[in-house]
Amino acid sequence: MEYSERTYRQAVTASGLFTFQVAVRETDLFIAADTDLTEQAWTSILKHRSHLESYIKKYPVFRHSLTPLPNDALAPPIVRTMLAAANTAGVGPMAAVAGAVADYVGRDLLAQTKNIIVENGGDIFMHTAAGRRVAVFAGQSPLSGKMTLEISPEDMPLGICTSSATVGPSLSFGKADAVCVLSSSAALADAAASQIGNLVRRAENIKKALEVGGAIQGVQGIVIILGDKLGVWGKIKFSE
Repeated sequence: MEYSERTYRQAVTASGLFTFQVAVRETDLFIAADTDLTEQAWTSILKHRSHLESYIKKYPVFRHSLTPLPNDALAPPIVRTMLAAANTAGVGPMAAVAGAVADYVGRDLLAQTKNIIVENGGDIFMHTAAGRRVAVFAGQSPLSGKMTLEISPEDMPLGICTSSATVGPSLSFGKADAVCVLSSSAALADAAASQIGNLVRRAENIKKALEVGGAIQGVQGIVIILGDKLGVWGKIKFSE
């Protein structure tokens, strides 16, 4: 499903960087870096997908569980990160998969570049020397694309992940057009966005959802959009 032809990929300012796309089966990354790192990104994706696929083959419950699973000290790093993020946020581990892949590929590529932005299905890992702006894509909401986050270099590395009940294929039990979460861990931001999004079925739920999300350790900021309603918590700065 190519939701809105992936127009959300225009949401991040990547001026001064080389941009490219790398896809391996379901993983489709849009990357901005100092140079073309297509080959390195492809290698990184294959490595982390292999670790995930092997673990899921051995433990199928990892793919299907909608609730946290026990941490596994013997699991590959990306799996351990997803399990930990899911436990912290109170969701199943696959709720963290897009953010985790963006995070791990981004950190791998930092060995080759000083500036990196990795976007994976609307979930972002970012580490750049200059400040960046990120517009929040919220489908048909009148606020979609009008709320732009101002991200400072001192806030990075940063995960910026968005969950939506109305945009894209992600599972959500809520109705929010967008729940955007900021965290130093993109995996945690992804998992937390899923948990918070599940709580938002109508406008009256926004306040409680912000309280629950703000209590998740490691969450730095939250933006919730439901129709023309907006909720904000934490370290959020909008561009003027």
